[in-house]
Amino acid sequence: MHSRLRKFILLAVLLPAFSLCPSGFGHPFFKGQKRDGDIITYIHSAWHTLRRSMDDCSAFADVKLGSGTAPVLYIPAGDSVKQSSENYAKKCGIKVVSLPRKITRLGEISPDKLPVPGLLYLPNAYVVPGGRFNEMYGWDSYFILRGLLEEGDRETARGMVENFFFEIENYGAILNANRTYYLTRSQPPLLTSMILAVYEADTKAGKADSQWLEKAYGYAKRDHKLWTTAPKLDTKTQLSRYFDVGNGPVPEVADHPDDYISVADWIVKHPQSGADYIAKSNTDSSAAGPEIQVPRCGTAACPNSRKVRLTSDYYKGDRAMRESGFDITFRFGPFGGRTHHFAPVCLNSLLYKEEVDLETMARQLGHTQEAKDWHWESTLRRSLVTRYLWNIRAGLFTDLDLEQHKASDYHYAATFYPLWSGLATAQQAKTVMGNLKMFEQPGGIAMSDRESGVQWDKPYGWAPIQMLAVEGMRRYGFNQDADRISKEFLSMVKENFQRDKTIREKYNVVRRTTEVDVSAGYSANVIGFGWTNGTYLVLLHELPKNQQAGLE
Repeated sequence: MHSRLRKFILLAVLLPAFSLCPSGFGHPFFKGQKRDGDIITYIHSAWHTLRRSMDDCSAFADVKLGSGTAPVLYIPAGDSVKQSSENYAKKCGIKVVSLPRKITRLGEISPDKLPVPGLLYLPNAYVVPGGRFNEMYGWDSYFILRGLLEEGDRETARGMVENFFFEIENYGAILNANRTYYLTRSQPPLLTSMILAVYEADTKAGKADSQWLEKAYGYAKRDHKLWTTAPKLDTKTQLSRYFDVGNGPVPEVADHPDDYISVADWIVKHPQSGADYIAKSNTDSSAAGPEIQVPRCGTAACPNSRKVRLTSDYYKGDRAMRESGFDITFRFGPFGGRTHHFAPVCLNSLLYKEEVDLETMARQLGHTQEAKDWHWESTLRRSLVTRYLWNIRAGLFTDLDLEQHKASDYHYAATFYPLWSGLATAQQAKTVMGNLKMFEQPGGIAMSDRESGVQWDKPYGWAPIQMLAVEGMRRYGFNQDADRISKEFLSMVKENFQRDKTIREKYNVVRRTTEVDVSAGYSANVIGFGWTNGTYLVLLHELPKNQQAGLE
């Protein structure tokens, strides 16, 4: 690729906030519009800045793989999009490669069997989170889509849902994101929520499309099946789990080469943690990945260091944790290394909602017997969640350790998912809300009640969890709490925006700041940021009008 073009593409990816700050309001979108740099104007502009499509050269760059990797676009087997792809190749100086065969399930093509990593073709424009996340993500897209619909952009929202149909049809499932190294895992199932959000918006606009809903229903059933069959189904409890069918270290941390070193170093220094992630010997059958020299003294190995290898089971857990979207938390063991050994509250609550949504869609389409079947499925899941994940002693929904067959004692903000999905009983919701103080902080909901040093635990709060928690509270009538938490989060985001002129992916909700101090794993705080932008609009507009002042 021409070096000047490559520099331009990388600049577009690494500086997604260009034209979002006051100095950048020369963007054509702003001609004739307000230019005072307020937060709503920023968000409105961000949808354009973070927009990607296959004829946008900035879509192909991938800083996660480090420098020196030339962009490649992979297209589905066959020639249905070959001609248009050749046009992209000419325009952007990229290489276009056909996948060797049709993909019908996750892992059917192992990413390491492809010549090089690359972007997977999608037919419609989409909005990316920002920064190093320069592709369309599975669960991020729901919160982005909600924001797009708040602003009336039904076309982009619907196009993104259509992209997920394309992924199911051509790549075997909704992917973590549309890169080849994600061909082994998905992300939290929110497809039916996206479908119904778009369909309801179209209906309100007088554009209800039952044919589209019928097509969507078919893909939603396929997405549900992914999560309710092995290996994502635990056959003993009939609850679902996160599970990546790939093995060994993930390739997308090339720009963070110390991630696995930090894990091994922590495990060696904390033998009392019980995390059995270190292989007994480097030649043991359980060993996987490269040798790592630990313990570390600063950035170098200590004098008494030794070479170790992490276990293949740890890497399975690490991959499953990334599928969960909660990367990284100690919720599923230190650094999430046992994620695949848990039945999580979040996942099973989302599947309950999928089943309720599928019943709604089936009834709307006249599939009476299927609607009854989906009602039975959701009723069964509710009983299983109550049996295994409702922790009456804690007064919270907690995850189930499938190996030890006991409730986790890790108190996590996922406890609000059953409220959002409608799975919780009125009494369960009241009991959870009685423990709200466990999570509520000056800037909103913290992810957990304990600090581990990683980004998906206290003191950090994330926009999507604020939305799910607040909407769950409103569903059960806790509107005063929902209003208060919304204002805590919105005012924090706006205060930081007024200082920095940016919106970030995560916030320290204890200190009400964007400053982060992550001890291991991904440590940046990316500017953009897709799901924060969407959540801001949703929470703002759900507040009573008389409480929105100063947050607009």
